Amino acid sequence: MNMRKLAIILGLTVSIAACSRGEAVRETPSTAAGSDTPASASGADGSAPAALPVEAAAPAKEPEPAAPAPEYREITIPAGTTLPVTLRTAVASDTSQVEDQVRGTLRRAITIEGVEALPAGAVIVGHVTDAVRSAKVKGRARVAFRFTRIDRPGEGGLMNVRTGTVARLAPATRKRDAATIGGGAVGGAIVGGLIGGGDGAAKGAAIGGAGGTGVVLATRGKEVRLEAGTPISVKLTQPLTVRVAR
Repeated sequence: MNMRKLAIILGLTVSIAACSRGEAVRETPSTAAGSDTPASASGADGSAPAALPVEAAAPAKEPEPAAPAPEYREITIPAGTTLPVTLRTAVASDTSQVEDQVRGTLRRAITIEGVEALPAGAVIVGHVTDAVRSAKVKGRARVAFRFTRIDRPGEGGLMNVRTGTVARLAPATRKRDAATIGGGAVGGAIVGGLIGGGDGAAKGAAIGGAGGTGVVLATRGKEVRLEAGTPISVKLTQPLTVRVAR
């Protein structure tokens, strides 16, 4: 009887131990609820995880080709070529001084063999070479100037140039002076004749003529004035070589 009870107790103990061992096996660190241990990297079926896609590297950008450098060629404007110029500064015999700057612009382009050598509007610069105002007795007013540089727009830059001299001389006043003297003499003769007869007319003419002469001697002649906007023409005295784009 005692032996039988002992056998039953041993059997129960073995069963309890076996059950405890099975629970421990089922509750592993990777599957236990509330476990802080990270799950296995393998898939649910034990296979290796799929690799993450890798972005394809962008192809290297080829450098853009450099713009070709502009090509130039030289064109010579021969001596004697006429440059049509519009004055941009006024010039006058009674106000200008020698070495005063004179500026103008080309009214139209200068073309050589179908190629534009100097564009319309190019600035041309020079200076006064002579300026004399009119005298009271003798000497007519005069003014003169010439150009020495031309400024081409853009990359053309400032270039030396030689042109002929532009000169202007005041008109003579002899006819006007004679009319002034003669008119005074006639007027004096009329007045003298009315007052004193023949002798009075002669004396009046002399007095009137002298008065007219006095007016002439006290009056200056005409001046020479070229206002801004005046069109003129000037010729090259030396060839001018310029660079133009092909």
